[in-house]
Amino acid sequence: MTDEIILYGMSVSLYTGKARSYLRKQRLPYIERPPIDPGFQTRVLPKLKRVIVPVVELPDGSLLQDSTDIIDGLEARLPIALPCYPQGSKQRVAALALELFGDEGLLRLAMHYRWSYLAEQERFIRREFAAFMAPTAPIDEQDRLAALPMGQMQTYVPKLGITPQSAPVIEDAFFELLDRLEAHFLRHPFLFGGRPSIGDYGLIGPLYAHLGRDPYPAGILRRQAPRTARWIERMNAPNADMAEYPDATPDAFLTGDAVPDTILPLMNLMARDHLPELRALVDFVDRWVVETGVVEGDPISPKPARRAIGSIRFTYRGIEIESWAVPYTLWMLQRVTDAYSALTVSDRTAVHALFEAAGLADLLTLKAARRVERRGHIEVWGAVT
Repeated sequence: MTDEIILYGMSVSLYTGKARSYLRKQRLPYIERPPIDPGFQTRVLPKLKRVIVPVVELPDGSLLQDSTDIIDGLEARLPIALPCYPQGSKQRVAALALELFGDEGLLRLAMHYRWSYLAEQERFIRREFAAFMAPTAPIDEQDRLAALPMGQMQTYVPKLGITPQSAPVIEDAFFELLDRLEAHFLRHPFLFGGRPSIGDYGLIGPLYAHLGRDPYPAGILRRQAPRTARWIERMNAPNADMAEYPDATPDAFLTGDAVPDTILPLMNLMARDHLPELRALVDFVDRWVVETGVVEGDPISPKPARRAIGSIRFTYRGIEIESWAVPYTLWMLQRVTDAYSALTVSDRTAVHALFEAAGLADLLTLKAARRVERRGHIEVWGAVT
């Protein structure tokens, strides 16, 4: 053990990118280790009973697993320089919505561009996986070992609804996302001013590890959205790194709970591309919990590594998609609805008006009949809502 935080992760991991960005922006001393590290094998694996990243090990030996739990755990335990939850109600709820969009709504784009274009970037991806499995082994042995996790990840592609039929609209969504992000980052260094919010950390996961780092989509991103590429760099810098914005206040959210006009198109894109999936998931879970008779405290799945409980169908940009049903997404959704429910009447009115203007008002009250909670590093069924 050391006096530093240990981050167990991988450069190719979407959610490690989110956790790493947070540690860097907060100037927290940490060291990063791969899951093959002896510390992971002897101290983490016996507690988690599965290989998963990211995991943070604190100097006292306690563990935080899941990128959102890592952020919330660190904010609760340590003197954080730049808390990522805005105090203003509009900024706070919008940031939580955009975290949900990044973490869950952009996963399909990230996975499509990594695995559907494997021929264009296989050498890079294979070497990246191998570097975290057997960094000192001969190259041939590294390639052989990397084939197993790469093959496993590729099996997720059709389960996310990524097919030859859906690929064109997924790519349309990527270009539209870049256009809207670029319009915002032309004027602002982060989503809500000069400090990264929880929304920034949600978006950085897919936009760094997959879309901004894998060679094929990274080329598109840098050509199409250079200011967005700079935001990716900024989110991994241990300082403000925002010289392009002389009028912005470093390390501060916009005053007066202001939400830039350029945020509304991003929220509207979420309404178009992610809200139908969330509705379908809520409908599926409401039926599933009745049919199975689960009670509060039951694990979502008998195996911690298995997080999907079925599949859902919904319309995505005019195409019918079949994708897996993952209750964890409802846990992320609850962060938005809980924050909205906790507001005063006047603040709820202001937040509702913002979300209604973006076509996203339904998100604020979208709830499954039973909550999802995280206990002991896994998801379990919570109370009836």
